[in-house]
This record gives sequence, C-alpha cells and structure tokens, in this order.
Amino acid sequence: MNTEGQLAERDRSPGSEKEHEGRSRSSHASARAGEPRPAGRLPRWLRGSRLTGGGRWRRAALLATACAAFVLLVSGFVLQPFLIPSGSMESTLRPGDRVLVNKLAYRFGDDPSRGDVVVFDGAGSFGEEEPSGNPVTGLLRKAAAAVGLAEPAESDYVKRVVGIGGDRVTCCDERGRIEVNGQPVDEHYLHPGDSPSRVRFDIVVPEGRLWVMGDHRDASRDSRDYLGAPGGGTVPVDKVIGRAEWIGWPFGRWSGVPRTDAFTSVPAAPGRIPSAAPGGAHG
Repeated sequence: MNTEGQLAERDRSPGSEKEHEGRSRSSHASARAGEPRPAGRLPRWLRGSRLTGGGRWRRAALLATACAAFVLLVSGFVLQPFLIPSGSMESTLRPGDRVLVNKLAYRFGDDPSRGDVVVFDGAGSFGEEEPSGNPVTGLLRKAAAAVGLAEPAESDYVKRVVGIGGDRVTCCDERGRIEVNGQPVDEHYLHPGDSPSRVRFDIVVPEGRLWVMGDHRDASRDSRDYLGAPGGGTVPVDKVIGRAEWIGWPFGRWSGVPRTDAFTSVPAAPGRIPSAAPGGAHG
C-alpha cells in the first residue's frame, strides 16, 4: 500500500488548489481574448440591450435608411415616378396617374424624337425661373416628388414632342391638321372632340429646342401659349428630365405609355440628315 502517496494527497494545501484554479481560469480567459470575433457577429451598438430590444430598432432604422437612399438614388439618376397633376395629356395620361420616367433615355447622345412623351423643366421657357423658397421645405418636397408621393414642382411639365430642332411646325392645313415640314400629321392620340389647335401658328424650331403640345389640346397650356415668351414657346433639350415609359399606378392602368407612328412620314428638316427612322418615336 502506497501510504506516502495518500499522505501527499491529503497534505495538499488549500492555497495550491486555488492557485491552480486561478491559473486555469486565467488561461481560459486569455485564450478567449485572443480568439477572433465570429464573422457574423454585429457590432455592440447594433446589438443593443437584450432587455430594451434597442438593437432591433437600430437595425430596422439602418435598413429603412439604406432603402430610402437606394430609392432616391435610382429616382435621381435612372427611373423616377412622376405624378400626373392635370388632364392636359388625356386620354393618354390621366390625372392621378403615376408614370415612370426613363432618365437615361437621352443621357448617351440620343435626343427626343417627334411623338415622344417627355417630362421637362419649363422654368425659363414656360414661365419665369422658379423662385427660391425655404430650402428645407423644397428638399422635402423634391424627395416626396422623387418617389411619386407629391405633385411635381410647378415648373415640371409632361407633353408630347411635335417638332424638333430645324422643323417648321404650322397650323393648320385645309382639314385642320398640324403640318411638320409640310407634311400633315394625323394625330389619332388626341382627346376625343379636340381639334389639333384652335390657335394658328407658324414657327421654325431653333436647334437644340423642342416644340411640345398636350394631347388634350383644349385643356393644355403648351408651346402655343408661350409664343411671346423667351424661346418662342420652345423648350431646351437639356431641360428634358426624361421620357415617360410606363404607367405604374393605379393598378388597373399598368401599361407602357403608348407609342405613335403619326410622325413616320414627316421628312427631315431642310439641311438636316435624316435618321434611320425619320420622325418615329423611340421604342
């Protein structure tokens, strides 16, 4: 019988056990401290307190902010909802429609064509430059308009391109039709009962500008109403925000904005090289 081993086991001092236990805990703690943080673990400020649930609110707020930033980014540079505020484009577009405007349509060297439905900033051509107001209110309004939740700025318009730079646009021939470069245009998209124009005009559109008109001619303030304004009622191409492509709201009107072939027979303006599809709308 090994009595010396038993005596040694009995005589082990309590201090040595505590010292051993302390060393063991210290070594475990140091090992944990040296371990890398798990890859999927969130920062402490996002985790929050388990009792208050603050981390969930912070994550939700961060997600909402990221989504809002993404929507504003897309609306600012790619595709912007636009609330139709009036009946000037009936029956193509109705008041309350929300159309999606392609802001890249003319960004890479392409220009608006006859027949395109465009959204543009009319400040300086359809009226005076927009006055400066409260910057905070203006910013909030622009943000709401950018996602289609508010009416667009008073200087923003939606109309159809009837004449491009160099075109001679006149009204009217013996049948009451508008002529572009001497070619009568059958505008089948006009609001029922409207005539092409009750105002006579004869204008050559300057280069880099557009002659635009609403489809509801009897209810539209367009290039005809600003013949005496700077630019003679025409709109600079660089003020075009984009081309109206789709009707996104209400659900029952989901569709593309109808294209027209009314201008396919219009010849190029004198001195201009005809395009591959003269007078035709994009798309």
